Amino acid sequence: PIFASEATAAKLLDMKKAEFQHLVAQGHLPDGKEIAPGRKRWSIDLLQRIGGGQEVSGLADVKW
Repeated sequence: PIFASEATAAKLLDMKKAEFQHLVAQGHLPDGKEIAPGRKRWSIDLLQRIGGGQEVSGLADVKW
């Protein structure tokens, strides 16, 4: 898939859904995009970049 539901996005980042929701609400993780009314999805590519450290700001010198 190119997009993930909230539950799948949480699983991809090895988190419980509630933890994922909290981090999104706090702005630590990006919110999903509404692709249709009531259908919010997260980009798999973006989730992979987050998991790989490419989307972290201020830590460019960290070796992942």
